Amino acid sequence: MAARGLVSEKDAAYYAGRPGATIRRWAYEGRIRRYGSGRGNVRYSVFELNKAGRDEWTRELITPGESPPLPRVANAA
Repeated sequence: MAARGLVSEKDAAYYAGRPGATIRRWAYEGRIRRYGSGRGNVRYSVFELNKAGRDEWTRELITPGESPPLPRVANAA
């Protein structure tokens, strides 16, 4: 894991058990913060995500992590 818990979109999606598009949407809605800009340079903090439940041996997804709460004022989708 990178410094300050910042990870790529792919790693954030795996951690949360959600598709990368969902991670991007959560950032757009203000549920989580994006760090950096540009293609391939965006990072997300794992501390803002809820961990997915995975099988101890196979790492297969059992339950995805819960969605972060919406901020008081959210962007329209």
